Amino acid sequence: MDRLPKIALPAIAAIIFLIIIISKSAVTIGSGEAGVLYKTFGGGVVTDKPPLSEGFHLVAPWNRVYVYEVRKQELFEKMKVLSSNGLDIQLDASAWYQPSFDDLGKLHQKIGENYVERIILPTIRSAARSVVGRYTPEQLYSSKRDAIQREIFEETKKIVDDQYIVLDEILVRDVTLPPTIKEAIERKLKQEQESLEYEFRLVTAQKEAERQRIEAQGKADANKILSASLTDKILQDKGIEATLKLAQSPNAKVVVVGSGDDGLPLILGNN
Repeated sequence: MDRLPKIALPAIAAIIFLIIIISKSAVTIGSGEAGVLYKTFGGGVVTDKPPLSEGFHLVAPWNRVYVYEVRKQELFEKMKVLSSNGLDIQLDASAWYQPSFDDLGKLHQKIGENYVERIILPTIRSAARSVVGRYTPEQLYSSKRDAIQREIFEETKKIVDDQYIVLDEILVRDVTLPPTIKEAIERKLKQEQESLEYEFRLVTAQKEAERQRIEAQGKADANKILSASLTDKILQDKGIEATLKLAQSPNAKVVVVGSGDDGLPLILGNN
């Protein structure tokens, strides 16, 4: 009985040591994450193998695992930039990005966990300054929003593609001009719209006048042709035809033959 505690004590110590080793060796990678393994005695960051995927992993207690979020993320940024004529413009933009999964080890080794501050943000700011500097405030306010968004994305992507980062999209959410410039642009746009509306009404009125002129001319030409074709003989024939049709009508009437000024019959009836 006296020996029992002496035997149990090393066993308990071994169990405790084993628990500590397992706790230090156990790594759980969460959903949407990946782990970069750093081997203290084996060459440092592992770059020739895929990163640790989601789930439970056991690693040597003297090694370390750096966990990265690898799903799509969004970055918001407000920037002060200059237009082509030197005016201050505030640009609100957001970027959709994610680290390249297969190159996560290289990203950690060459750039580090703060790759957003080191690479993405400076690149977006530089591209925004370069692109916005090509346009006037009027263009930025009205017609070139999609163009600057596309150009900022293309210039940023050229750089981050070589930095083990996947850039999906850059969205320009707002372009804020100085109040006086914005008011001047809005007045100019309003005047242009009113001018276009006046020109449209003028063109519409001219087309309507032309239509009426053509219609009147057509009626005049038709009347002229009709008048030229109606001779006295034709009128007499038409009168005779009308007389015959009326004579066949059941209505009561009196027909006086040859009593008109032009020799046509006169028809007297109860109507």
